[in-house]
Amino acid sequence: MSELVFFSGTMDCGKSTLALQMDHNRSARGRRGLVFTRNDRAGHGLLSSRLGLATPAVEVDSATDLYDYVTRSLDTDPLVDYVICDEAQFLTAVQVEQLASVVDDLGLDVFAFGITTDFRTRLFPGSQRLIELADRVQVLQVETVCWCGVRATHNARTVNGVMVLEGEQVAVGDVGAEGAVAYEVLCRKHYRARMSSAQNGHADRSDRVATG
Repeated sequence: MSELVFFSGTMDCGKSTLALQMDHNRSARGRRGLVFTRNDRAGHGLLSSRLGLATPAVEVDSATDLYDYVTRSLDTDPLVDYVICDEAQFLTAVQVEQLASVVDDLGLDVFAFGITTDFRTRLFPGSQRLIELADRVQVLQVETVCWCGVRATHNARTVNGVMVLEGEQVAVGDVGAEGAVAYEVLCRKHYRARMSSAQNGHADRSDRVATG
């Protein structure tokens, strides 16, 4: 039976790396798939991980009809039998419903990857609908760690190192630029205390692109 599976977790838990690995494993065994992404850190039309791996992907925007795209792809290549969608938190609720239709009507496996909540601890619309519709929701077990050493559970947004709770839900940019929006993972205690690594004098050495 085909499935809609949602792999979720905080930033840095290896979602994109797993998406790349799943695509590699299947394609290496002769299976054919479609890879979708939106707002990847590496740029337009790529699925990338922070480990430096990447693969071409179909860039999705809010107007993309995923069911129609998959259907047209099957007309060209009937052997396509799975779909991978990274950064699935950025999908609309309607696009998630289209992925469910790909599973139910076309018989393809769909594997979606994304973070669950934004920097305000609110569910992304795409993640919410995936939780509601997925056959399985799998929380990834690669543990991310707050600057204090405790397991991280929250995605925090910072500007100039200061944690913020206001702004658009999605912000994408170059975190290396002065004054740029950045992200880091925090434990609940330090998220609630509004205490980023910079505010506590700890260097956060990860290179992040702000995506949620």
